[in-house]
Amino acid sequence: MTILRLLNPQGVAGLAVALCLAILLLVEKGETRHWKKQSSQFEQLYRREQSAFATTVSNYRAAAEAARAADLEAAERTAAEQRAINQRSKNALESRLADARARAERLRREVDATAAHPGIGPGAPVPGLPSPAIGAAQRSREDRLPPADALTATEQAIQLDELIKWVKEQATVDPNNGTR
Repeated sequence: MTILRLLNPQGVAGLAVALCLAILLLVEKGETRHWKKQSSQFEQLYRREQSAFATTVSNYRAAAEAARAADLEAAERTAAEQRAINQRSKNALESRLADARARAERLRREVDATAAHPGIGPGAPVPGLPSPAIGAAQRSREDRLPPADALTATEQAIQLDELIKWVKEQATVDPNNGTR
């Protein structure tokens, strides 16, 4: 009797529903397993992407730091080259100015000595020269600058010459790779 009660239409419907629910449960378990596996794969993919991103960021930071170090080294090298050029130019200028001043002082002494003793020295007229030759020599002396002005002009010419040399040398300094 108990089996007959189950075989009535309500019992059959109950069994059918139970069977459908069991099948749905099995399908759902399969789906759950599938999505857990998919989730694990997505998680691994996410972790790999995060790791790759972190590696990229660290590589960029290292490259930026290396570039900063190279720029600093190039700036220091360039500054050292420029200081060396400045020192060489300063030494050359001072040497040339000292030579010009020494020559001007010698000429001043010779002129003073000649003026004090007109018959002695390189500025004395040579006896027996015709007067037109003496006149030309005097005229050439008259066309000259006074000694102080001549020294100033010479010093300025030396300064300009050294400035031109300094500019040309500074232009040869390459701040990017250091080759000249």
